[in-house]
Amino acid sequence: MGSPSTPTGVIFDCDGTLLDSMGMWHALDDRLAEHAGVTFTKADKDRLTASTLEECGVYLHETFGMGSCVADVMDFIHEEMLRFYAHEVTMKPGAQALVHELANAGVPMAVASSTPPALLRVGLERAGLAAAMEVILSVEDVDSSKREPLIYDRAREALGTTRERTWGVEDALYAVRTLNDAGYRTLAVFDSMTAGSPEDLAAEADAFCMSLEEASLGMLLSYQR
Repeated sequence: MGSPSTPTGVIFDCDGTLLDSMGMWHALDDRLAEHAGVTFTKADKDRLTASTLEECGVYLHETFGMGSCVADVMDFIHEEMLRFYAHEVTMKPGAQALVHELANAGVPMAVASSTPPALLRVGLERAGLAAAMEVILSVEDVDSSKREPLIYDRAREALGTTRERTWGVEDALYAVRTLNDAGYRTLAVFDSMTAGSPEDLAAEADAFCMSLEEASLGMLLSYQR
């Protein structure tokens, strides 16, 4: 780990990157719209995708009148998703192999996610990935969102790394931009057009892959030199 070309740490997003869970979140959007008796526009869905759970609750309650209060909306979302993370969620192709390769090479890793803490840990433990992480952080833990670099900085501090030699691995275009603006190295992985098109992700990130099956420690080093 002493070479300047070696990454000192990797910070993974969870949903759509390590866990194949974004389809369930998008299905939940449809259930929420049905529950509220409305049809979400693309702008509504984009806003929900980039929001914390509390921000989603506020938006759905204040904009569409869903639930008797914000807490009702948050509870509905939490209960629906907890069942999924505890019993159904699976890993994205290539996630396990990449995490194991990095762990074996001594590269410290963290997770930084917009998913609520309880759901996040349940999902990663079900997938068998939690033990490989030095720290698992939700935006709720830092009272911020991925529109700001705070969650990545907190994860990096736990790893003891610098921004310049720490890779952020994300499927969401807006999060890749946050990492880039803060001076991190970025690996974008495609999950869905909702999160970001292959063309936009490839143009924004230092490195891009359609699947983590294409990613490796050697790939990161080749882009870093």
